[in-house]
Amino acid sequence: MSGEFPGSGKHRPLLLRAAVVLIVAASSMQAPMLIAQAASPQKGWVLTWSDEFNSQDGSAPDPSKWGFDIGGNGWGNNELEYYTARRENSQIRNGNLEITARREEYIGTDFIRRGYTSGRLKSKGKFAQRYGRFEARMKIPSGKGMWPAFWMMGDDFDTVGWPSCGEIDVMENVGNEPFTVHGTFHGPGYSGNDGPTAEYAAPGAKLADDYHIYAVEWEPAQIRFYLDDHLYFTGTPRNLPAEKKWVFDHPFYLILNVAVGGEWPGTPEPATLFPQSMLVDYVRVYSRSDQK
Repeated sequence: MSGEFPGSGKHRPLLLRAAVVLIVAASSMQAPMLIAQAASPQKGWVLTWSDEFNSQDGSAPDPSKWGFDIGGNGWGNNELEYYTARRENSQIRNGNLEITARREEYIGTDFIRRGYTSGRLKSKGKFAQRYGRFEARMKIPSGKGMWPAFWMMGDDFDTVGWPSCGEIDVMENVGNEPFTVHGTFHGPGYSGNDGPTAEYAAPGAKLADDYHIYAVEWEPAQIRFYLDDHLYFTGTPRNLPAEKKWVFDHPFYLILNVAVGGEWPGTPEPATLFPQSMLVDYVRVYSRSDQK
């Protein structure tokens, strides 16, 4: 996802192309995709952490589980939103976490003025895990200029910086690609445009039309990317450029956000609706019962 982080001095290049690309297109003649329910993973996975977002309507996200990135500095991609910790941009409602992007004039305490606001939540300092199944059941926003994401960052970010800490993008979608989910991973020498990536063009309705489960199953030397029950990409050290280091062997924390605009999705059109939300039914993390 977005790649300028406070104090890092690092900018993530644009995610327009990547070193490894897999595109799976579905014809209109295929049967509609089954909308996944909150089913448990296969035997062998043990739940280690979750947020079901079942607290009182209008309440803030659980502060024992989530903190916020705040600011409007473009986040390395010339994004147009200002991320806030306000309830207007993130709150619990109807058993969901709502991360809401709004078209509004906003000036932050850093005196940066933006024409949009949104939310960006992270479990940094509260939860991180090495290996496991990481999944979220979500209904994403739509329209040109929208950029929802569920992703993970290495918890050694503060000491080694990005991309050396590693990044796993479980789900990214840009609004002008309404059927397509992107799964990517980044590390030193294979970040930004060079991050091994896959695109899956889902059959059936647009992704924003209903809830879907976006997940990775991350094990030593392998990261598997899923949309609902469909495995569409398996990343391994073989995907890396020659002599580059695989850095996915330490704990990662979680990030949920809705970006507006930027180099990849482009500027919203007048027809792009605001406000609109990414609805997160749950986030669940599992470990292998036989793996430490």
